This record gives sequence, C-alpha cells and structure tokens, in this order.
Amino acid sequence: MTSPPQKMDGRTARSERTRNAIVDAHLQLIREGDLRPTADRIAKQAGVSLRALWSHFADMEALFAESGQRVLELRDAAHRPVSPKLPLAERVDAFCRQRARLLEQIGPNAKASAVKEPFSEALQRYRKLHMVRVREELATLFATEIKDDEELLNALTAVSMWATWSSWREVLGLSVTAARAAMARTITSLLTSA
Repeated sequence: MTSPPQKMDGRTARSERTRNAIVDAHLQLIREGDLRPTADRIAKQAGVSLRALWSHFADMEALFAESGQRVLELRDAAHRPVSPKLPLAERVDAFCRQRARLLEQIGPNAKASAVKEPFSEALQRYRKLHMVRVREELATLFATEIKDDEELLNALTAVSMWATWSSWREVLGLSVTAARAAMARTITSLLTSA
C-alpha cells in the first residue's frame, strides 16, 4: 500500500519557489557573463530582497552548493548513454558529440567556478563529481580498449574535461566542430595506440 503524496502548505511552497528563484537567478547571471555575481545582484535578478536570499542560504558557499547540484541535474537530464556495443569509431563519434554539447552547456558555469573554486569546497566537490562521472562513462564505453590501463583512462579523462575543451575553444579559438574533431582525434589516437 502506497502512502498518498504529501501536500505542501502555502508557506513551504512559497519558500521553495523563492529558493529556486535565487538559484535560477544565480545561474542566469553566470550564463549572461557575470562570473562573480554578488548577493545583491542575485537577489535583484531573483526579484527578492537581500534578506530573503540570506534567509534561504547561510552564505555564498551554500548557494554555490545548491547551484552546483542544479548544474549536475541539468547535465544528467541532457546526458544520453552511448552503447558500448557500437564499433569503436561510432562510440568515439557519439561520445565526442555529446561531450561537446554538454561542455558548451556547462561552459559559463565552469568559467565562473574556476574563479571561485580555490576558495570553495562545494565547487571543488562538484568539479570532482563531474570528473568521476566522465571517468566512469569512459571506463564503461571503452572497457574493451582500456581494460585495466589506469594511465590510459587518466589520459582519456583529461582530454574529455572542461580544461582541455576551454583550451581548444578559448585559447586556440577553435569552433565547436573543430574542437570536437580535436577531441575525437585525440581519443582515437589514445585508444588505438594502447
């Protein structure tokens, strides 16, 4: 016998809406290029008072934690598993297409995190979570080629992360298509030379 869904009272619902509005505002400001949005700008964007922001989040670290969780949830919702049964070239292509799409999606957040990460345990934790998820995906998708080669898995992981993507896109000025091709070529080279 299942229990009926719990009803949320009006005060709790309002509180949840306000909390979500603050996180949405934080992420929106970052997407618009404000890599270090202040509490005042976040509150204004959310349409709430600064007092309301601080009543929902003890400090900016708590807001970073909730925003980081939201980014992970968005990433998970956009992720589509690639079949490890596909031929190698198709697996590499599908993986790189998806990674390019996801990296472009999280790009503004990754840039903002890089500014604050040295001082934020929450942001450091979320970066590691992103890395673990990519590493696990690589280990599953290319299990036949990787076997138990930890060095190869480390190399594949590094090539698939934001730091490398940022180098291709921002430092070298490559288009998404060219950066994706560089990723595919690197991953193919690593897997076929193993």
